[in-house]
Amino acid sequence: MEQECGFNTKILHGKTSHGYGQREILPPISQVTAFEYESMEELEKVFSHKSMGYAYTRIGNPTLTSFEQKINELEGGIGAISCSSGMSAISCALLALCESGDEIIAGSGLYGGTIDLFHDLEKLGIHTVFADVLDRENIERLLNDKTKAIFGELISNPSLRVLDIPEVSEIAHKAGIPLIVDSTTATPYICRPLKLGADIVIHSTSKYINGGGNSIGGIIVDGGKFAWDFDKHTALSDFKKYGKMAFLLRLRTDIWENLGGCMAPLNAFLSYIGVDTLGLRMERICENADELAKALDDEADITVSYLTLKTHPYHKYVEKELNGYGGGILNFRAGSKEKAFKIINSLKYAMIASNIGDIRTLVIHPASTLYIHSGRAEMEAAGVYDDTVRVSVGIEDKKDLIEDFVNAVRNSR
Repeated sequence: MEQECGFNTKILHGKTSHGYGQREILPPISQVTAFEYESMEELEKVFSHKSMGYAYTRIGNPTLTSFEQKINELEGGIGAISCSSGMSAISCALLALCESGDEIIAGSGLYGGTIDLFHDLEKLGIHTVFADVLDRENIERLLNDKTKAIFGELISNPSLRVLDIPEVSEIAHKAGIPLIVDSTTATPYICRPLKLGADIVIHSTSKYINGGGNSIGGIIVDGGKFAWDFDKHTALSDFKKYGKMAFLLRLRTDIWENLGGCMAPLNAFLSYIGVDTLGLRMERICENADELAKALDDEADITVSYLTLKTHPYHKYVEKELNGYGGGILNFRAGSKEKAFKIINSLKYAMIASNIGDIRTLVIHPASTLYIHSGRAEMEAAGVYDDTVRVSVGIEDKKDLIEDFVNAVRNSR
């Protein structure tokens, strides 16, 4: 069935969607901190990883496991680890691979919070070098013996650059470096990065995976195919005996467990049930975004950026990597900050909020919010200017959305 069924059928009837202890159709919420055992000998085996079981929710919980297995199945990995937030997921993944003195190569057009994290890692001795574009020329120029990971966003937020995963992964693997892809804005419905050559996939599950705007979370999926060189990736050296699973086990039993960035059981449950409608939501969101982008592109005094527009510089990737979809984010430049604010404030249906991936359409002025701590060069690399408006398109009736935005733009003149 895994090979034959479609995405939505797999979500509802895949191998990770049944088999709960009391025949529930959804995983129970194990809203507990600890788990009882009959003997100390039994608990000792669990703590020493000689026996399967749960001891303390910070290091494992049945509800978290159900959610992790669901996302892992959709992405096609060997295992997944859920985290308290998307930022926690990125932090844990990088800290599992890197030590003081190591370097990361990253795309420059990243989410503002990720850029801030890379600056914080500098204080731990982990240096990030940014490429204007993650392509062969830039990566080969920046690679050196200290490089331990390449990090990029599949569809960057909000600049809407698309990572050429086959090309970048080929370069990375030739150099013995894993490719980590933040696929938050794409989701496994639009693209499965592991299938294209990525080694590790990260999601902020607070966005499209959850979809309802009701819980913060993140997840890391390990593809399990990267051939680790333990002389190069010395952070994994204690896990050498596990071979291709070294990263996943180092992550779970060291970094994730010790930093305490676990997802809450209730958040795991809410995200699990959110996944059930992921395919339906993404199809509607992408359809709405495409129609809204085309309508706004007809307005002469704003400049629209959306991947399905033929004028977009990354348009070719819609078919090449994104299964024919443009995603749920579009941007437009209003001409001035004042006009951007005027358009945003006059919208009737779009909510002014900083999240993306909600079923509701959300709108924000990134320069004065998400990138408030970023320098001018970092902002512009991310496609953010004083007049940029970011729209996270929801599932409302597209006629109402188009009318609302067009009227707001026209009334701002």
